[in-house]
Amino acid sequence: MSLISARGLVEMTDPEFDRPVFRQSGFDGILTAKEMDERISAWLKKTREAKGISRADLAHLLGLSVSVYGRYERGSEARMSIPRLIHLCEIMGFMPLDMIFDTAPHLWGKTPEEAEDRLTLTKLIDRLPHDTMRDLIRLLKRMTPGEPAAEAVATSMSEGR
Repeated sequence: MSLISARGLVEMTDPEFDRPVFRQSGFDGILTAKEMDERISAWLKKTREAKGISRADLAHLLGLSVSVYGRYERGSEARMSIPRLIHLCEIMGFMPLDMIFDTAPHLWGKTPEEAEDRLTLTKLIDRLPHDTMRDLIRLLKRMTPGEPAAEAVATSMSEGR
């Protein structure tokens, strides 16, 4: 089975790229790079405003001019680097997952409901005390088919142990 069919990829053209690219269809179809930039920009602006941070203050904390940071929120001319995203996460207190989920929720599940459930579960786990998280990891490993811990439990159960 080819990677294209295994991942459900579709060949498409995108004005951003010189050659055809292969993408997965999301819940709203396949977004172009420009449409993804627009969603990321809108999310950044909404999140900054919800946290009560001015564009000027955030630009200062990032070591940018207001006009350069403004391009991120307008989705024009500037694409954020991964180090800049990490810096934004440190300042504004969000996880990269939050912004990516808003743009591509289909990466978390086959349906919008499944994707939302995975996001909710991730956020709940993130709030657990460390000891509880370790206990949950052990439990989930025992429950997950294909995990060594799950195989050991299944083997011992079938052998009557």
